[in-house]
Amino acid sequence: MIEYGLIGEKLGHSFSKIIHEKLTDYTYELCPLTPEQLPRFLTDKPFKAINVTIPYKRDVIPFCDHLDDSAKQLGVVNTIVNRDGLLTGYNTDFTGFLHSVRSHGIDMKEKKILILGNGGTCQTISAVARYLGAREILVASRNPNGQEHVISYQDAAYHLDTDVIINASPKGMYPNNSEQGIDLRPFTSCQAVFDVVYNPMKTRLLQQAEEMGMLAVNGLEMLVAQAKFAAEHFLNTSIPDTRIEEICRQLRLELCNISLIGMPSCGKTLTGQALSRYVDKTFVDTDALIVERAGMEIREIFEQHGEAYFRQLEHDVIAELSSENGLIIATGGGAIKNYENIQNLRQNGILIFIDRDLDKLVSTHDRPLSSSKDAIAALYHQRYPLYLSYGDLRIENNYDEDLSQEELDSLMNGILEGYHEIIGHQWS
Repeated sequence: MIEYGLIGEKLGHSFSKIIHEKLTDYTYELCPLTPEQLPRFLTDKPFKAINVTIPYKRDVIPFCDHLDDSAKQLGVVNTIVNRDGLLTGYNTDFTGFLHSVRSHGIDMKEKKILILGNGGTCQTISAVARYLGAREILVASRNPNGQEHVISYQDAAYHLDTDVIINASPKGMYPNNSEQGIDLRPFTSCQAVFDVVYNPMKTRLLQQAEEMGMLAVNGLEMLVAQAKFAAEHFLNTSIPDTRIEEICRQLRLELCNISLIGMPSCGKTLTGQALSRYVDKTFVDTDALIVERAGMEIREIFEQHGEAYFRQLEHDVIAELSSENGLIIATGGGAIKNYENIQNLRQNGILIFIDRDLDKLVSTHDRPLSSSKDAIAALYHQRYPLYLSYGDLRIENNYDEDLSQEELDSLMNGILEGYHEIIGHQWS
């Protein structure tokens, strides 16, 4: 018997437990169910109230004794409350999405909307778009089957006058972080992109939207908002809307990775190790992890296998780490040479450029590409524009290695002030 929780087929990516337990004082459990287990669970009703996620938002309806108006109209249920053995189904995704759209100022009135994905979430998104006065709503699906207003992904290219694009599919969701349902480059009229995916926090789709100057919003606020409205049904109480942004900000600060980029010997490792003592995040060094997994030093990897082999190891390590949350990641100096590394690092975090003056950078024999002063200078001039371009925050670090506590505090405070500002603006 559980009191409150979430049912779905695969729940390893879910933040719902964290969110509900921040909202209220009850214990919230994740209950993955196979399609075969679902009917017995809903018949036995071993719960006070539950949320429902992919792929069961429609499948649960026959087991409900009552549906609220929103659930009836949409044919989708994401919240079920057990009252003396009678199950009432609600849809709080509608109000959750509506809250997020309004809070980010996404204008749908008289606009053309393109929704990616034709599952249960699409029904909710479409209903909100109609409610907000959208002029036209199209749905891109892998299987249009002649349905009205449903087109193929290929045919979406004929609708470049789209104003708002919304991903309502699992494309780009963990663990398939590199997937992207549609290329935004032709959609030059698009003003805003909303992705219901919240893990990772910035899908490839949202990163591309930002690069093109579009408003880019992920699904975290929608998730927190619908959880708030669900918890109100669970407990038959009212929770202030201000709690939504409070919890979103807490989650961003907790989950966001901090990735350090910069030249060899600029102090990324020492800075990251120190920073992990100031914030509740685990420090990891990509070069150290590569050495550990390869069973040889970086110099030996270059000598025996070449740079291309090392860069592939580096790419794989960064892809793995950046799909996690709450890390401080010190990258190798050349990681920025592969733009896919930047995309991976940005999906769950920010990039901080640790900038050290050229005359303070030190050559070392164990770094094949920076083994002399001339080599360092050449790399510095080649890479510096990339560090500036990719860094969300630039921090000067010209301190000696044995810096004082006062100097360390100053360095850490500069990083943390910038980090909190970015979380409050860029990541809101």
